[in-house]
Amino acid sequence: MTATHVSMVSRPLPRRGLWLPDLHLALENLRQRKLRSLLTMLGMIFGVAAVISMLSIGAGAQKQEMTYLEQLGVQNLLIEAKEADGYQAFSKIRKISPGLTFADLRLIRASVEGIELSTARKRYTPIKMIPKPAGAMPALYGVDPEYRQIANLHIMAGRFFDADESARSAPVCVLGEGAKASLFGPTDALGRYIKADGQWYHVIGIAGPQLTGATHLSGVPTQDLNNVIYAPLGSVIYRLASATSQYHDEIDGIYLHLDKKHEITSAAEIVRGILNATHHNAGDFSVIVPAALLAQQQNTRRIFNVVMVAIASISLLVGGIGIMNIMLASVLERTHEIGVRRAVGARRSDIIRQFVTESVLISLVGGLIGIACGFGISRLIAWLAAWSTIVTVTSILLAFVVSVSVGLIFGIYPATKAARLDPVEALRYE
Repeated sequence: MTATHVSMVSRPLPRRGLWLPDLHLALENLRQRKLRSLLTMLGMIFGVAAVISMLSIGAGAQKQEMTYLEQLGVQNLLIEAKEADGYQAFSKIRKISPGLTFADLRLIRASVEGIELSTARKRYTPIKMIPKPAGAMPALYGVDPEYRQIANLHIMAGRFFDADESARSAPVCVLGEGAKASLFGPTDALGRYIKADGQWYHVIGIAGPQLTGATHLSGVPTQDLNNVIYAPLGSVIYRLASATSQYHDEIDGIYLHLDKKHEITSAAEIVRGILNATHHNAGDFSVIVPAALLAQQQNTRRIFNVVMVAIASISLLVGGIGIMNIMLASVLERTHEIGVRRAVGARRSDIIRQFVTESVLISLVGGLIGIACGFGISRLIAWLAAWSTIVTVTSILLAFVVSVSVGLIFGIYPATKAARLDPVEALRYE
């Protein structure tokens, strides 16, 4: 122990200056034992990095799903037909239920209050298309003009078809962003024509990009909404889907938009009751409530975050045990120094403060390095796996606070043990 260290404890200091000499001593001790300090920090570094990287993966995935659900519309109701697999299954269902029909849509419109906009949907995937698509075959969505407002569809170029074109079943279409790129590449597609299974369609608009759910989520279809061609409902039904209509529902989807004065979940129960009655409880449809799914996803995200933090905290616990182990070894090594400090007037609280400062400093530096590593791992995962990762301020603050707390908690016992050493016996220790 140097004369400077002895003089620090022999002169009384104001309360606010008590921590500064201890901080200086802690930094000096860490500097003298660089390798051991670094190895002690590894547990904190790995733990904090694990917390941040795992939370960033969860936040990225959940953010994408919730944004997709918000895109579906919190004031919307979606009804999806469950298509039968094969002719035998289809025949069995048809003995019970007529499937989703325009009659269902008319009955829902008449029975459910608050419906501002509604449209049926007929989905059709052509076998051949000109120009030949560069990727997967685009699907045609036959819808009414109201679909643009219900789906909040942004038109980048041209326009959406109007009520007159819909009533005439005009052969016009609007290309999704992906469909446009697949069929025409970088060239301008507006005003050109496409041919789907022998039927020509005039391109009058290009839709903006849309998010698509990565997985099948509670009945939500996994169709890539960017690789879609929108056309008047009658045009798709009578020009394309009529040949296969006997093996499919009359329509395969219904979109409803309700005003804000009416409860979405109550309207969904009414719709389920109507369809269960008309379909004789065949279970060949699903009613999707994006608002309810959004709330469910938010709750799932909270649970996911808790689980991920609990798993990653195991590393922090191991790091805390490592800090306690090293601090106990440090107390043993510096027994004589502790005796000298007590002999020149240091109180037990001074000894406790010195060792707690060192343990907190170890966890603090390790936490800061861990934050940088966690951010780097998150970016690396996003780059290598093409996943969406989001490092939030909350995850950084959580990891930082936990790391400091671990250093404080696991440093108290070694500090208390050091303070309880008998000064006379400590001075005799070699």
